Order: sequence, then structure tokens, then C-alpha cells
Amino acid sequence: MSVHKHGDSGPGCAGSCCLKVTDLGVNFGSEEVLHNVSFHLHCGEIVALIGPNGAGKSSLFRTILGQIPHTGDIEFQRAGGDRTRPLIGYVPQSPSFDRGDPVSVLDFFSAAISKWPVFLPSPKKLRERVAGCLARVHGDTLIDKRMGALSGGELQRVLLALALEPLPHILVLDEPLSGVDIDGEKQLLDMLDEIRTKYDLSILLSTHDFATLDQYADKVLLLKSEILKVGTPAEVLSSPEFQAVFHLDLGKGGRR
Repeated sequence: MSVHKHGDSGPGCAGSCCLKVTDLGVNFGSEEVLHNVSFHLHCGEIVALIGPNGAGKSSLFRTILGQIPHTGDIEFQRAGGDRTRPLIGYVPQSPSFDRGDPVSVLDFFSAAISKWPVFLPSPKKLRERVAGCLARVHGDTLIDKRMGALSGGELQRVLLALALEPLPHILVLDEPLSGVDIDGEKQLLDMLDEIRTKYDLSILLSTHDFATLDQYADKVLLLKSEILKVGTPAEVLSSPEFQAVFHLDLGKGGRR
């Protein structure tokens, strides 16, 4: 993979954006959800966040998005040393739609990006704009399909297209492979690699699919309230920390 990372000769990033989290803590009342979390998302990287259910992955994402209070520091640095907050695109865990719901992809998308009433026929320019957004994820043929009739992979394409409008600097995806079949997983991960290269994005995603990490992730973070291990997929999956959390010995290959 071609990844832009910090150079040794300057303070800024060579690519679009960098995220630095230092000593992050989150409490919900008396419950400590995240403790002393520190990591660095370099420009152009795909970083995978793994951990058991309840480890705090979604809480970490919401904190980065500015939705919940925290202790510690979250710093951003854009190209040229610019430290203003970047645009962050977010894809939540897949929502569910009633199979009989008549809302189309065009209706769903239009309601999110415009003030045009969805019960009225969409203007040509709005339809063209939605089609252009869907084309970024090779999903322009889905524009008239009902949301309830989408497969897991198709729904992820629509949600991803929405997160890319407008084009962000950082893309955060919460369990994007959930509900997606094996073929759909490969297509989605190939597309994420294409997107981060084409649009110069940094991508942070959570996943339970360890078998794909070595192919697509530049770095893996093992989280269980705190960061237990950081490294390449092979380093993390073969670590004692991973084995202790998941009771699996995957060695270097990421497969049982």
C-alpha cells in the first residue's frame, strides 16, 4: 500500500490529515468506559480498531466526532501544519430498514443533503448530484432502489457515499463489514482502499473480521477500555494481548 506518513524533516503531514489521541478518558457516570487511550492516525492510513463487544470502540468514535465529553487530548493536523478541525465522514453501524419501506435511495440521500421535500419529485439537478455521490462508491445504479430492498453490501455503499458528501479528511466507519457477505466484504474493502488513495483520506474503522486485516489495514489497535497493543496486523494478531482477549491463536496469518 502507498501510505503518506509523517516525514522526518517537517512538523506537518505529507497527506491530507493526521489524528493524534493522547491519554483519552471517557466516563459514563461512575463507569469508566475508556482509560488512557493514546494512538496516532497518520495521513493516508487505514487503521483497524478491534476489541470485544463493550470494549469502547463506538464510544471512542463518538468522542472523536465530538459527541461526548472526555479527558485527555484529541489533536488534528492537516497538510501544511493546519490544526483547524477537519471534516470527518462517519458511517455508523448499519441501520435496519423495513423490507416494505417505500423510501428509495434517492429519497434517503436527498433528505440528508438537501431541504427538498421527499414527497415531491426530485429536481434534475438534485438527482444528478445524488447520482454523482453514489458514483464515488460505484453505486449509481442503486439510486431508484428501495432502502429496504438493499443487500448488506449495497446499504454500506449508500451510507459510505453519504459520508463522502462533502468529501472529508478523515473517514470513520463503525463495523462496516457487519451484515455483508464474503464477496461484498472484498468489494467494500477494495473500494475503501481505492477511496483513500483517490481522495487522500485517512480511514479509521472497527471490525471483527480478523482474516482481512493483513490485506487492508496498515495498522491495528487492540482496544479493551484502553489500548492493549498497537502494530501491524501480524504483530497484533500474534501478540499475547490478542490471545488473552479473544482466546485465539492466529499466529501471523490472521486465520484460525
